[in-house]
Amino acid sequence: MAIIGRMRWITVNLRPPIEAIFRKHGLDSGEFDVLATLRRSGPPYRLRPTELYRWLMISSGGLTARLGRLERSGFIRRLPDPDDARSTLVELTLSGKAVVELAFREDMALENAVLEALDPGEIAILESILRKLVITRETAAQESPGAADAPPCG
Repeated sequence: MAIIGRMRWITVNLRPPIEAIFRKHGLDSGEFDVLATLRRSGPPYRLRPTELYRWLMISSGGLTARLGRLERSGFIRRLPDPDDARSTLVELTLSGKAVVELAFREDMALENAVLEALDPGEIAILESILRKLVITRETAAQESPGAADAPPCG
């Protein structure tokens, strides 16, 4: 209980300053995720909407709303897919690339400041333990949908 409680406390207390960074750049966390995913895809920073929503693990409807806001802001553009007339590509614009890089640097500075309390060995151990917890929960969810969300027995 103490471990999960502390993980929750950290998440609840870090979200507001992280969201403030994104807001400062005209984004919310979902929009940042779209831009960051396009940026990570490498030049020419284009993906199909299906690739984006799979990477982001969101619904196509949720992605459509985000893309609309990002397009209106000038951070992305939608282009016809030259390989598939039925599809489009989502491309990061120069201003989108600039804004995501600025927001990312500020977010990483905040996260690094939080982790300054730990030495490099502790960071490696914590990262390894958290990765193990995530993999275990993902495996449980795949083996028995809904089981990963069920409260523990006994």
